[in-house]
Amino acid sequence: MLKKILIGLGVLVVILGAAFGYLQYRNYSLSPRGTAELENGGLEIVVDYCRPSVRERVVFGTEEEGALQPYGQYWRLGANEATEIEFKSDVLLVDQEIKKGRYRMYAVPGEYYFDLILNSSFGWGYSEPDSTQDVATVKVPVLKSDFTEQFTIELEPLYDNSQKLVVKWAEMKLEVPIIAQ
Repeated sequence: MLKKILIGLGVLVVILGAAFGYLQYRNYSLSPRGTAELENGGLEIVVDYCRPSVRERVVFGTEEEGALQPYGQYWRLGANEATEIEFKSDVLLVDQEIKKGRYRMYAVPGEYYFDLILNSSFGWGYSEPDSTQDVATVKVPVLKSDFTEQFTIELEPLYDNSQKLVVKWAEMKLEVPIIAQ
């Protein structure tokens, strides 16, 4: 009797493990991991994020439009886990002083501006982080761009010791200057 129970539990563990593995693979196949890295004149930045696709959906807009990411609501700036950014030195993010370190990065989209927020807490990105842990909030204008099917974050050099964080998805583009302190 005990042997049958142990075999049944073993089979259940294998099935649950396989199901969990499949779901993890499915999430990452729909929204694969992405990394942006750049060192420019001593300023080194690394961004880890996941890359959802538009797939014929309305990405940004109102709830009435059925937008995937409605204006005025928390967005983890990608999919799956929270997007993380690491500064290897102290920086100026637009006009905010940021200490060297790793931060969770999220946004609150708007039609004309996004609030881009750095937060010192970590964890799964689906739930909104504790805003008391916010380190900085910068307002970034929304620029129109050519259509980008898969969410993309890039780092581009500006001039020595500075970079530009570029976020693109659908026809939206954000450009955020980052300068070494």
